[in-house]
Amino acid sequence: MLRDKLNDAMKEAMRARDQAALGTIRLILAKLKDVDIAARTETSREGVAEDKILSMMQGMIKQRNESIVLYEKGNRADLADKEKAEIAVIERFLPQQMDEAAVAAAVREAIAAAGATTVKDMGGVMAALTAKYAGQMDFAKASAAVKKVLTG
Repeated sequence: MLRDKLNDAMKEAMRARDQAALGTIRLILAKLKDVDIAARTETSREGVAEDKILSMMQGMIKQRNESIVLYEKGNRADLADKEKAEIAVIERFLPQQMDEAAVAAAVREAIAAAGATTVKDMGGVMAALTAKYAGQMDFAKASAAVKKVLTG
């Protein structure tokens, strides 16, 4: 479904002659193709699942945010603005992001479900969060929240 949405958006951007959106959507599709190829096996030629696509897109946003910081340090506002525009296009395809209260509630729920009591249990909690909320939360912030709860 998300693949179809991306292809439809690319066609729409072509019709509208929106070069910025078109370029970003092509970047997403190229990255998706790379991920699909890397996931291929001898027996399976299927593409990756929706949750993997959402995680991939979250990673693309993270990369762009890191680039924005570097560009702003280097006084390259033009490049930072380009990265921000790409983030806006990528976010159009992601589900609504969870707010801090929802992330905190999800973290508490995942900790309780996993029976986590120490930081050593953090991997299981993060795996549960990733499986359930792919594309809906910033996992760097969620990781910090899990660590804070587990360390007391």
